[in-house]
Amino acid sequence: MDKNLDVITFGESMVLFSPGDKGPLRHIHNFTKSIAGAESNVAIAMSRLGNSVGWFSKVGDDEFGRYLQFMIRGEGVDVSRVTLDEEHKTGLLFKELFEHVNPNVYYYRQNSAASYISPADLDREYIQSAKILHITGITPAISQSAKEATLEAIKIAKEAGVKVSFDPNIRLKLWSEEEAKETILDICRNVDILFPGIDESELLLGTTDVKEILKAFHDMGISEIALKLGKKGCMVSHGKEADFIPGYTVEQVEDSVGAGDGFAAGYLSSRIKGCTIQEAGDFANGVGAMATLVRGDSEGFPTYQQLLAFTGKIKSVDR
Repeated sequence: MDKNLDVITFGESMVLFSPGDKGPLRHIHNFTKSIAGAESNVAIAMSRLGNSVGWFSKVGDDEFGRYLQFMIRGEGVDVSRVTLDEEHKTGLLFKELFEHVNPNVYYYRQNSAASYISPADLDREYIQSAKILHITGITPAISQSAKEATLEAIKIAKEAGVKVSFDPNIRLKLWSEEEAKETILDICRNVDILFPGIDESELLLGTTDVKEILKAFHDMGISEIALKLGKKGCMVSHGKEADFIPGYTVEQVEDSVGAGDGFAAGYLSSRIKGCTIQEAGDFANGVGAMATLVRGDSEGFPTYQQLLAFTGKIKSVDR
């Protein structure tokens, strides 16, 4: 089968309301509307970098659901497999901003349309048409049926020779630490590319020692690992060789949300273009850093030319 898309991903996207000022939400009266969702963030970032990407989910048959499709389609992402749910609403979230700290996030996603996604909603041929299936640990956390859909999608991909990439993206607001650990480690044993954070690795493996983390994940059968080390950079490894890739300095962080999704997108995009894991780690660091320069979940993701300029690969001409 011809691989029509570079990457397919799926999961819940929500409508995000960001406050117009800092402080407790009870004192905020103005909000701006945008979209949020780890998987659609990756899809948007990869599309801007020049890749062909598909994203699917369930959204409510409401104005918010139509807005999500409109915005993600507008970024060049294929949304042809998104399904409408006439019985359940599209999920929402609100940010609460304070000076010099990460924002508080309030979810209104219980019984959302996306939480009702199930194996029956998967298009087998569509998943098989991709080079890579990208998933996160958020989707199996939102409901039992979404968890079953995630596991079934992995099975479909593996049977078709489609690589599976996975960002654990642990959200303990959605499930218990025990269930998260059990489910995510189970998924890890069936993926090809992994994007763990150092804190997530400690929760999953009980260690922050980089060598131990890489060995433990490789022993599960994972062929490529890009271990996120925050602003320091990342460690990339394919089992035979591990390298530290330094991060990019950002003087003023506007919003760190979406940086990890940008990191995954930069890595996958580079690998699809034929880059080494070291080059991919560098580009991943670059996209992650650029994501923090702009307020919003996906607004800071660069085009490929902008990424080359930011990372010093080409000279930027401003005027």
